[in-house]
Amino acid sequence: MINNKLLFASTLLAIFIIYYFVFGIYRTIQIVTAEYLLILLIAPILLAISYYKRKLKFFEIVDYIKDSRPSIKSTIMFFLVFQVVDYYYEGGFEGMLKLWFVYWIYGIIAILVIKLINYYKNYRMIYG
Repeated sequence: MINNKLLFASTLLAIFIIYYFVFGIYRTIQIVTAEYLLILLIAPILLAISYYKRKLKFFEIVDYIKDSRPSIKSTIMFFLVFQVVDYYYEGGFEGMLKLWFVYWIYGIIAILVIKLINYYKNYRMIYG
């Protein structure tokens, strides 16, 4: 099983390498800075997670979301469907590529929200 942190770090690196070769360094920086609101959205989620982590430091954490890993087949099919839709609606290949970083940020936000929900459920169970 692949570690989520390693997977997300390697995909971010792959996205930046592809962006560099397709768009160049200036356009890559523009694409990343255009999504500053999504990047800033991660900060309050991380603050909430750190709050619950501190509160639950000495308690055993129950994993309420055990089976949250989708199969590789469904992940690839989901990705391919969105690539076809993006190719059509975003003006071709370059528009499709620009959304890869946005999808990467959405993935990070989804994982953090799932983790936050798990910590919140543990907090509610312990502190009532």
